[in-house]
Amino acid sequence: MSSPFSTRRLITTVWRTALLCLACLAQPVFAGEHYPGALYTVIGDRLALMKEVAAWKWQRNLPVEDIEREKLVIEKAVSAGLDQAITVASSQRFFTAQIDAAKAVQQCWFQRWQQTGPDISPRDLNQVIRPALLELGNAINEKLTSGPHDRQAFNAAVITECLPDANGGMLFEAIEQVSFYSTRLDQVLDSGLLRVGTTGDYAPFSFQAPSGDLSGIDIDMAENLADSLGVTVSFVPTSWPDLMRDLSLGRYDIAMSGVSRTVARARLGYFSSAYHTGGKTPITTCDRKDVFSALEEIDQPGIRIIVNPGGTNEKFLDAHIRQATKLLHGDNRTIFDEIIAGRADLMITDAIEVTLQTRLHPELCAAMPNSTLTFQEKGYLMPRDEALRSVVNLWLDQRRGDGTLGRVFEAHLSP
Repeated sequence: MSSPFSTRRLITTVWRTALLCLACLAQPVFAGEHYPGALYTVIGDRLALMKEVAAWKWQRNLPVEDIEREKLVIEKAVSAGLDQAITVASSQRFFTAQIDAAKAVQQCWFQRWQQTGPDISPRDLNQVIRPALLELGNAINEKLTSGPHDRQAFNAAVITECLPDANGGMLFEAIEQVSFYSTRLDQVLDSGLLRVGTTGDYAPFSFQAPSGDLSGIDIDMAENLADSLGVTVSFVPTSWPDLMRDLSLGRYDIAMSGVSRTVARARLGYFSSAYHTGGKTPITTCDRKDVFSALEEIDQPGIRIIVNPGGTNEKFLDAHIRQATKLLHGDNRTIFDEIIAGRADLMITDAIEVTLQTRLHPELCAAMPNSTLTFQEKGYLMPRDEALRSVVNLWLDQRRGDGTLGRVFEAHLSP
């Protein structure tokens, strides 16, 4: 048998949906723009949880307001908003208005319960409600790019008992005032944050130790670039299979992780000028280095070639290897241990990585020390933003000219 609370929620949902549909019928179709009804619905769903939040706090004699947590929520929301190019100021304004509305709803319920107490048994705030709020918050952030906005549709979707009209009005005004950066460079400079995508699995460019610390050529260069721009660097984890998807989703401003310049990648983003030139070459145990001195000797039945998935190493194997066996290994940081242990015969990877690994591991040798199987360039990958690319290329030219780039390479190629 359903509780009165469940019944009221069902009635409210049906009524809200009916009103929203009526409002939608009155709206024109805007070519090239997204109708924001989904945004209003998610905002309403989030505010609808505030009664449970209030009941949980009431039962534990906790205040409605939690300043420190509110600051944290806004900081995380603003950071997530950068994926959508939402300006920091308008993002702060919107999420502050949303928190104010949520607190107003909770305060209203506190006042109603002065005599009788809550009429519901709330779910656990930390284990159930907050994860739901986080999911709804992420959905709101993703939908803030919708528009144009309509107050009638907003009112039809955001039917929340105890929500003051004033707070509803301020929340809608904050939605209308959401604005976006015109260039990624503007975003970096205004937010004071350079978000650097890096894989952490490709020494000497980017390597993450078990402690979580990052090191490598591109880690040092990222910090130098951030200093040059007068901003703070924030390293964003990505992976080779997800590199281009994360770029398209706006999760980083620039990828600095030994990324190879390819036509396929350049179709989706901009590359800086090349800062390193090399190519693919095989690495194996020293006692077998003369066995794999040509591609024809490598591509033989029974030969096991280990590779990290999703990057140019695997693409090379898929294009050139027909008879040898491809062994996928998900962690590029331990892949060379597999060759040393005899569980793989060799790996074909970038010559600079071969140089480093043969210095780190005396058991390993380059099978083709004086040549490579391909020509390859490394560059820094960015969204299609000419302003950012121009600045990055200027910075890279300066660091190449003053010797910084050479010194960083030399430091990280030492065992």
